[in-house]
Amino acid sequence: MEHHKNYSLKNHNTFGIDVCAKAFVSVSSVDELKEVLQQVYAHEILVLGGGSNILLLKNIDKTILHIDLKGKTIEKEEEGFVYVRAQAGENWHEFVRWCIEQDFGGIENLSLIPGNVGTSPIQNIGAYGVELKDSFVSCEAVHKQTLQTRTFSKEECNFGYRNSTFKNENKDKYVISSVLFRLTKSEHQLYTGYGAILAELEKQNISKPSIKDVSDAVISIRSSKLPNPKELGNSGSFFKNPVITITDFNKLVEKYPEIPSYPISTTEVKVPAGWLIEKAGFKGIRKDDAGVHRNQALVLVNYGNATGEELYQLAQEIQAEIFKMFSIHLEMEVNIIE
Repeated sequence: MEHHKNYSLKNHNTFGIDVCAKAFVSVSSVDELKEVLQQVYAHEILVLGGGSNILLLKNIDKTILHIDLKGKTIEKEEEGFVYVRAQAGENWHEFVRWCIEQDFGGIENLSLIPGNVGTSPIQNIGAYGVELKDSFVSCEAVHKQTLQTRTFSKEECNFGYRNSTFKNENKDKYVISSVLFRLTKSEHQLYTGYGAILAELEKQNISKPSIKDVSDAVISIRSSKLPNPKELGNSGSFFKNPVITITDFNKLVEKYPEIPSYPISTTEVKVPAGWLIEKAGFKGIRKDDAGVHRNQALVLVNYGNATGEELYQLAQEIQAEIFKMFSIHLEMEVNIIE
């Protein structure tokens, strides 16, 4: 267990925002996790995993609890499937690639998503037609106050689009310690029809792709569009893709006939937030060291010394303009920590 005071969080958030925490504790076991929760009041703790989905606005007058639990285990196998448990501190992308090396399929489309395994259910991460909930079985979580470990089933997680119980009724109540996945061992069901995956596979002259081929294609696509946080501070997609009614969408089509969409149901469609932001003229914009990435308008970036406040102000400016132009409220996907 690591203890620090007045600790810089610059290397613990993918935006690279240089703010300090009153205290920083890193735990590598559930026992250590419970020990810290017992010593520090739950409301004085801010849980931090990979730091990939947060924007820090100022110094944190709390104890940062860094989850560094590591390990991957095969819990059971059945015909065609394997159950794999990953500890919360495992890097998500490294876990995906490990599964591919074992020929375990189901999460290859989620390659290169930043962050750790423990935060993946909170956000119900997703990409290219696949979401975490598709392979999720359950997760174990420690209650911050009672220190009791609870197992959350898929149904209890109430997964939605970039949403779960951990962002709603159970927000800030639990610390996820591990996640259990059900993955395929054979006859993998590939999802290649979404986005540019098919085009990327064709470019590689691959007609019968493996799960590794799909992962490689996703990595290639994401790398061409999204900056590496180690080179340019960012948190991936900053906004959620808004879901609007067919009626509202048809009104937009009259003014913007080229607007793309993806059907959600018979009454709703999803509109790409990146397209809206680009149409509003924000793609590639830079204000001091805060900006919008030149290749992907959905990504806000820190060119070096931007503050969290500067990035937040830019995000709010984008929200206001999108609402003015399209009557759509863009919801931030990144968690704002004040």
